[in-house]
Amino acid sequence: MKPIFIILHIAACIALIIIVLLQRGKGAGMGAAFGGSSQTVFGSTGATSFLHKVTTLVAILFMVTSLTLSFFFGKGTTSSIMEGVKSTNPPVTDQATPGGEAQPEAPAPPAENQ
Repeated sequence: MKPIFIILHIAACIALIIIVLLQRGKGAGMGAAFGGSSQTVFGSTGATSFLHKVTTLVAILFMVTSLTLSFFFGKGTTSSIMEGVKSTNPPVTDQATPGGEAQPEAPAPPAENQ
């Protein structure tokens, strides 16, 4: 089952790259905008093109395969990367007293006005 989702995921990645590169950007007609072009520069684009619909479907397939693969490969791995690492430094304690308890600080003397 995992190899099928891996193949689908790779195919979706390649298809998404190709489809996005085939599309024309919104600013593609900007050079002709001041020359009396009938297209709007950044306004409404009209009906959704076929490439836009295909891009949406392939993006949904990409997201579904990503979630499925993360579910398959993430299941059962609860180990930590810090497992087995030994601490080389002792825990930090206050060195003011032998017991490790900090002595309260004396209040600062009041400033004398001269």
